[in-house]
Amino acid sequence: MGFLEGLLWLTLNIYHEARSEPVIGQLAVAHVTLNRAAQNKQSLEEVVRAPYQFSWIQQKDSYLPLEAEAFLKSMRSAMYALCTEDFTRGATYYHHTSVQPYWTGEKVFVARYGSHLFYRDR
Repeated sequence: MGFLEGLLWLTLNIYHEARSEPVIGQLAVAHVTLNRAAQNKQSLEEVVRAPYQFSWIQQKDSYLPLEAEAFLKSMRSAMYALCTEDFTRGATYYHHTSVQPYWTGEKVFVARYGSHLFYRDR
């Protein structure tokens, strides 16, 4: 996969998962996506489109972003994440603060960024 395709999938994931988040929350989501790609030796498209990994993939009829300004902010966050160190300490999971997934007990809590809680494997 080329750079632009990877950038597009990373941007789409930030847009659909965290477009209303502050930049730090968007960057954290980006780093989770990048960490998963590195850990599993997969492309960003493979990571984002993997079944049951990111809720928007199952819930959306279309991946097309409808909010241009939010999409551009998401792309800026994606570019910034590609150029910066991972500050999430290797996080590969997150969830919104309004839910409590069953899997959190098996993971190490890393931090809260925006309205998401971030975790990594033990």
